[in-house]
Amino acid sequence: MRILHILDHGLPLHSGYAFRTRAILKAQQALGWDVASVTGPRHGDSDAGVEVVDGLTFHRTIAPAKAPTPLGEWREIRAFSKRIDAAVDAFRPDILHAHSPVLDAIAGLRVARRRGLPLVYEIRAFWEDAAVGNGTGTEGSLRYRLTKAAETRAVKQADAVAVICEGLRDDLIARGIDPAKIMVSPNGVDMTLFGTAPTRDAALAAELGLDGGDVIGFIGSFYDYEGLDDLIAAMPMLVAKRPAAQLVLVGGGPEEPALRRQAEASSAAGHIHFIGRVPHDQVERYYGLIDILAYPRKRMRLTDLVTPLKPLEAMAQERLVAASDVGGHRELIRDGETGTLFPPDDPAGIADALSAMFADRESWPRRRATARAFVEAERNWSSNVSRYDPVYRALVHPSESDKS
Repeated sequence: MRILHILDHGLPLHSGYAFRTRAILKAQQALGWDVASVTGPRHGDSDAGVEVVDGLTFHRTIAPAKAPTPLGEWREIRAFSKRIDAAVDAFRPDILHAHSPVLDAIAGLRVARRRGLPLVYEIRAFWEDAAVGNGTGTEGSLRYRLTKAAETRAVKQADAVAVICEGLRDDLIARGIDPAKIMVSPNGVDMTLFGTAPTRDAALAAELGLDGGDVIGFIGSFYDYEGLDDLIAAMPMLVAKRPAAQLVLVGGGPEEPALRRQAEASSAAGHIHFIGRVPHDQVERYYGLIDILAYPRKRMRLTDLVTPLKPLEAMAQERLVAASDVGGHRELIRDGETGTLFPPDDPAGIADALSAMFADRESWPRRRATARAFVEAERNWSSNVSRYDPVYRALVHPSESDKS
């Protein structure tokens, strides 16, 4: 089986998107499949037309001249389609596998129809909802509605559709998409990368003033929908209950300046530590310092529909997880077993939940083991990737599928 993946971006860039892609490609290689990828104009400049990163081949697209919406997007689609077409000549795939956003699907569909190749479209989040979550779009606006219509059209034209969670599947079914056309390929963890519990770096703990502290942490991107303002707002209440409480925030993003101002004005300012972005190979040092990873996502369409990756990575490393009670988290976390759920958009509720977790340290070994076992059994990419096999085979050999 030869699969050409069509991507917004990929390695060596570091993002949840890139790491999910790496996990899929590596797991497919382990099954003996031949894989290659094409990254779109938004990946950024590359010195080479084709790059091999971590044993994976990426064909790069040169970004066209920028232009206002929608001309800019159509230029991107045209440039991307040409590059995908050239990659098809070079790689000779059996199947095209496009990953969201929808621009990738539109570009891939142009090539698929011209070349007579089947196309799987995999949706990790709806682009229109991601724009709202990132603060670059407004729900219900003309652009939102046009993007949603393009998404629905691409799903209808694709030969098969994969989604990362039940929330996205249910939404597509409500749009009139045949349930039989949709498979769920849930977020998973590459246990070769995240399957080992990190050791505590005593020197780093001392440097940050965390010795003897009850340490809460967040490692990721600082977007509004992540609810980090609620976590910071919870700190004075948590410190009143747990004077040794410390909050460590690792990463960065558009909300960072506002969050720093909020923290500086807080009565718990001395308990809040901004680390900034750190190299990927250093992230494990910070995981090792944190007792509880907190994910206080706000309640909105994006967070109710989409499951995040970070809580699974934390569970795999035997970290405790606390998260807001939104739909995406409920697909991953069983309250009181694999993690703790607290009310969304509620700083007091966050403080109460975290305080209760620190007061119940006796349960921590059991909860850590239960969470890791869940990831290993149900969210491990080495087994999750097998879900693609019957879909690919039905598209590449439809007559054989009909016989079965």
